[in-house]
Amino acid sequence: MSKKIAFNLFEMNCVGHISHGLWVHPENNRHRFNDLDFWVEQAKLLEAGLFDTVFLADVVGAYDGYRAGPETALREAVQIPSNDPLLVIPAMAAATKHLGFAATFSTTYEPPFAFARRASTLDHLTKGRFGWNIVTSYLPNAARNFGLPDEVEHDRRYEIADEYLDVLYKLWEGSWDDDAVVQDREHRVYTDPTKVRYINHRGPHFSVAGPHLSQPSLQRTPVLFQVGSSVAGKAFAAKHAEAVFVGGTDLAAYRDNVADLRRLAEENGRSRHHIKAFAGAVVIVGRTHKDALRKAEEFRKLSSAEGYLAHQGGSGVDLAAYHPSELVEDILARENRPGRDRQPSNRRLPAGTTVGQALERVTRFDRGPFFAVGTVVEVVNEIERWVRETDLDGFNLRQFLTPGTAEDFVEHVLPELQRRGLYRTSYEEGTLRERLFGAGNSRLFESHPGARYRGGANLEAPALASASV
Repeated sequence: MSKKIAFNLFEMNCVGHISHGLWVHPENNRHRFNDLDFWVEQAKLLEAGLFDTVFLADVVGAYDGYRAGPETALREAVQIPSNDPLLVIPAMAAATKHLGFAATFSTTYEPPFAFARRASTLDHLTKGRFGWNIVTSYLPNAARNFGLPDEVEHDRRYEIADEYLDVLYKLWEGSWDDDAVVQDREHRVYTDPTKVRYINHRGPHFSVAGPHLSQPSLQRTPVLFQVGSSVAGKAFAAKHAEAVFVGGTDLAAYRDNVADLRRLAEENGRSRHHIKAFAGAVVIVGRTHKDALRKAEEFRKLSSAEGYLAHQGGSGVDLAAYHPSELVEDILARENRPGRDRQPSNRRLPAGTTVGQALERVTRFDRGPFFAVGTVVEVVNEIERWVRETDLDGFNLRQFLTPGTAEDFVEHVLPELQRRGLYRTSYEEGTLRERLFGAGNSRLFESHPGARYRGGANLEAPALASASV
């Protein structure tokens, strides 16, 4: 297999991300997440391991669907307390030269103009290593935190997100020309106003005049990551995303979903090669198979079923309140509430799944399809098989211990991947987008919808100097 496999470390600026209960492990440093040194240390480790990015998840609400309140989430540290993912990036960037940063930010509750400047600032400070994970947010508590009575309906959230992206493209790609900043000391001109323009966006959800406040960064538009398995989510990803986290119940489903994503991209006038597909993965490695099993068993014993139930309850469906023999699909049909596809886990459940089966599924980490426990050779055999059978480009590595999970990967798994030619031996120079798509590709591809605003094209707005005459 000639493909180099990409790896991101799946992170969140909190104590308990998705490995619930493991914060109590004596070797876990998750309680240090408020300490900037914690993030700098991680960044240095990941750069030594040649990781593509540290992928920072986020939520803007509490998980209060389980047992009708946030008490379990608070007690179990289920993504609360948590901090802003964007604010730790500059410190990590200052301590590294190549590591990328993919951070989550929602399009549903905060206006696009302010985020456009934050993203450009981060792309400047990281020297073109910033990526944005686009989400539309799903927690009912998040909606209430921003003044709404309940979640915005699922497909409408994607309609808002589509316009949100359009505004951002106009600001990032169209508001400033590449050569607008002249820094002419002799004539006392820092920016040529004839090369900067308003965007004057007027749409059903946003009204934004511009101009963008930041000068063009190396990538202009950060690398666009997205998670979406619904019909609306897939359509959105095929139009906008450059890296997508796909789902599925088994390897065949992942293979079909990856192929479908690439097909949809082509239907949108894009190349199938302009989207990278990722999946979450559990890799537990030991010096012997017995040692790896011991680690996995230790993690299983410390895992919190209550924490997992609180997490899945964020969908608004509290499975623990129903009889184990009831069918999940019947419960979802009865509730029929607006919002996201209310699946009680991060993977779609097969038809006919009972509440008991769903609860057993969502309270365990030690199941497939991307679960490997064993020696270095055993887990790398599995990783190679996963990619070969699905056409995935890489994985988000799930953490159990910080920094132990990443340390095990760097010390044990990385050398074997390199020996087989499946992993880089040094970083490629350039921006994060160039690492994903090759040298010379710092900017969006011409076939991407954001590229249509370059140079002010398709904007009904003149340059500032001519507009003031």
